[in-house]
Amino acid sequence: MMKEFIKELKWRGMLHDVIPGTEEHLAKNKTVGYIGFDPTSDSLHIGSLVPIFILKHFQNAGHTPIVLLGGATGMIGDPSGKSDERNLLDKKILKYNEKKLKIQFEKFLDFNSNISNKAVLVNNYDWMSKFSIIDFSRDIGKHITVNYMMGKESVKKRISKDTTQGMSFTEFTYQLIQGYDFLHLYKEMSCTLQMGGSDQWGNITTGTELIRRKENKKAFAMTCPLIKKSDGSKFGKSEGGNIWLDKNKTSVYKFYQYWLNITDEDAVNYIKVFTFLSKAKVEDLIKEHNRDKSKRLLQNQIAEIVTIMVHSKKDLNNAIKASKVLFGKSSKEDLESLDKNTFNEIFDGVPSSTISLETLSNKIEIENLLATQTNFLKSVSEARRSLAENSISVNKNKVSRTYKVSKSDLINKKYVLLQRGRKNYHLVIVT
Repeated sequence: MMKEFIKELKWRGMLHDVIPGTEEHLAKNKTVGYIGFDPTSDSLHIGSLVPIFILKHFQNAGHTPIVLLGGATGMIGDPSGKSDERNLLDKKILKYNEKKLKIQFEKFLDFNSNISNKAVLVNNYDWMSKFSIIDFSRDIGKHITVNYMMGKESVKKRISKDTTQGMSFTEFTYQLIQGYDFLHLYKEMSCTLQMGGSDQWGNITTGTELIRRKENKKAFAMTCPLIKKSDGSKFGKSEGGNIWLDKNKTSVYKFYQYWLNITDEDAVNYIKVFTFLSKAKVEDLIKEHNRDKSKRLLQNQIAEIVTIMVHSKKDLNNAIKASKVLFGKSSKEDLESLDKNTFNEIFDGVPSSTISLETLSNKIEIENLLATQTNFLKSVSEARRSLAENSISVNKNKVSRTYKVSKSDLINKKYVLLQRGRKNYHLVIVT
């Protein structure tokens, strides 16, 4: 049973580096393993889903996962894969972030005390804050040489770059502090495995080296590849920045649309990484997808599964409704069924005009509303031509030239949605 963890990660494309003997160790022992997470925001983003899924696979295989929040290291900054130091946060903010992040982890990992391999959440501030610089230098620092630390790729890249900032001593010590985290968890919780992204290999192996030198024991490590999009760009980014797991930072609609719009090539990879579907099921879905890619079967599967896991079935249904409103057949009732945030989200940036309720009370001929009252169309003649072509909709319903817009057309007592063709929208705001 235990051996299946590595096997599972391999077929999913989630294994990069591994210390020799790790697979054998996992096969023979119920293992405690951990991954560190950055607590410098009050929400995780979808890039965090990869290590979370690894911890879930780890727990599913019968092992005990530890979520380590870098409260202490969050006050320092991790140089791995970065060209600049990040801003340092204070203790109060980090504590608030920890509470928020715990809620997100609980959607994936089982922290239930009734199971033998329940997940555990720890914060390295709890032990690092008790260290004096003298104690740390004497008890930990002397076991890892500067030569060893300078040999790490993350350090060499930063130092070799011709920058005025260089690399501070604070950041230089990061790998030593992360190495001590592993040692601490090894001693206090019998943790023998650290996992993380491939950019963390240097920091992770510093921990295994520290355990070897100080405890004369063997510890293990493995990393997963950094997930990128097929065009080489960074996974988890959109034009608006990070795709967050918190719906207040990234709406469920935008979250759902991100997955729905991934390429076919990415979908083949992501169905393995971001779902817990079996290998046989994944292979069947890929075959079916390839028979008719226009149906975007994989994209729909991934979008639905991940949205439910991160948010809820209800949130997914709202996102599907919103997509239907914009890209499919829908009605005024569908528009009114959207919650206020989703409605505002999908029509954010759509051209709009304001008219008074009094004006609408007298009923407005559709061609006048299109051209004179809103300037949605350039002229009355263009409006008449579009109406003759049957390309004008009011609240997603096709209308003719004889149609008059009235108060009965109001959505949520405030809006009227005009549309020409499939993609041209105009929102009338009634005050």
